[in-house]
Amino acid sequence: MQFGVHTGEFRSLAADALVVPAYKDGEMDPAAKAADALLGGVIARAAACGEITGKAFERTLFHVRQHDESTTLRAVLVVGLGAAKDLDAVTAGRYAGAAVRYLGKRKYASLAVALPAAAAKNAGNGKLSAAESAERIAECAVAATFATTTHRSKAPEDAVVTERATLYAPNGDDAELTRALARGRVVGDAVNLARVLANAPPAELTPETMAASARALAKQVGLSCSVLDPEQMAALGMGAILAVGKGSIHPPRMIVLTYKGDAKSKETLALVGKGITFDSGGISLKPGERMDEMKMDMSGGAGVIGAMGAIALLKPKANVIGVVAAAENLPSGSAYRPGDVLRAMNGKTIEVLNTDAEGRLALSDALSYAVAKLGATKIVDAATLTGACVVALGHAASAAMTNDEAWCKRVLEAVAKTGERYWQMPLFEDYTTQIRSEIADLKNTGGRPGGALTAGAFLKEFAGGVPWVHFDIAGTAYTDSESPYQAKGPSGIPVRAFVAIAEHLAGGANPVNGKAKSWLKTSPIEPQRYAPPFNSGAPSTNGTTRRRAAARATVRRSR
Repeated sequence: MQFGVHTGEFRSLAADALVVPAYKDGEMDPAAKAADALLGGVIARAAACGEITGKAFERTLFHVRQHDESTTLRAVLVVGLGAAKDLDAVTAGRYAGAAVRYLGKRKYASLAVALPAAAAKNAGNGKLSAAESAERIAECAVAATFATTTHRSKAPEDAVVTERATLYAPNGDDAELTRALARGRVVGDAVNLARVLANAPPAELTPETMAASARALAKQVGLSCSVLDPEQMAALGMGAILAVGKGSIHPPRMIVLTYKGDAKSKETLALVGKGITFDSGGISLKPGERMDEMKMDMSGGAGVIGAMGAIALLKPKANVIGVVAAAENLPSGSAYRPGDVLRAMNGKTIEVLNTDAEGRLALSDALSYAVAKLGATKIVDAATLTGACVVALGHAASAAMTNDEAWCKRVLEAVAKTGERYWQMPLFEDYTTQIRSEIADLKNTGGRPGGALTAGAFLKEFAGGVPWVHFDIAGTAYTDSESPYQAKGPSGIPVRAFVAIAEHLAGGANPVNGKAKSWLKTSPIEPQRYAPPFNSGAPSTNGTTRRRAAARATVRRSR
């Protein structure tokens, strides 16, 4: 999708359709008034008779008279925004996303999206500015183009086909809005990159191919990338993640992406993600129903990769490392078992009670590595960690837990305007008591009571006293149904949060003057290029895989 800014006269807009807002209190936006004049007053009449209510994301389409040669517009879409006084940047962005999904499915290739006038009115009350709204509009417009249908032999009839979006902002600051659109475009692409990875079939996205995607992104955007293989991980004592991956022919990888934006600073933010590319539960096998969704158990890791791509391009003045603990949890003769005792990188021993509590094991080594070897001074991790979190918070919010209230406060302030909701939950010492083991230092599950919190308490044991926040995104990483502004499937959470945290640590966003205009024309990330290659389930041909496959063949022959 390409972007542009139009600050001039209404009828000189070059687009197939114009998108204008409607407010619940009946106030008519100036752009809607201009469109109403073009349509002969039909918008006002529809509002008067209750056909347009201004309810959030309500959409009403009007067609322009064919004989009107004063404009290229074929249609006007009115999108509800709720009460004008309550408009914030997130809602402004979703207004654009709802428009792109509605019109794109109806084969409108180019849109003009009117910047809501309420954005300017609300700028003084701390809710938003025109630039913030423009940034979110671009971000959500890009995110609205994502679809889970890339493996179909033919594109679905309702595929979003929008190729260009122009921000219509009469008398706006062209340069400022261009920079804002460019920033939003980068974050939207990063969100979609995370979704592309999460949507990939597990036969394609393995720990090895996830690492390959990270390497390719690093090369494209200018990050440093290193990947630890099983031998290197064993040398470092990463017994927990190695155990998780023992049952699979695809061995684990520890992926590290590095961005250095402030050579003078001693602060390093570590963004850590769970990258379980498929979670069957292992020997403690999950029920078959909806097990297919466990291909998205690497959403935290995908979020790290997407966010690091955006951070590299937006260049905040901060040092950030992204760490992804990638593994596949499968049952086999070589899989780890309930009753095993593992030793994590930091030396702590872990009694395995349930092999389906594997994410915390993989993260234990990732957190230890970030602290001991990568110099992390602040940590935020994200993981689809527990079903208990979904029971507690549903799908409306992710859980946040911490060992440092001051750091958690900064993190939650940073993410407040991203549209991603995080709700802090406690980590009382009682939860740590629940995960103490009689035969080892810890056990990997504390039972049903407070399941999300005992998982958080477990992870805290590996943060090494470094200020740390844990996001449990089990209920928000993917959605079962589409919304007006978002497709069903992977949500891209926590990309927006991670980018916002990095910029907050840097003291604010860095201007993107140099490349803003080029970013409006061409995606600097191109999410789909990092999808693993379609291979119909063909196994990897690396040396470890060949050895394990040969060993299994020998076992089968001996039976």
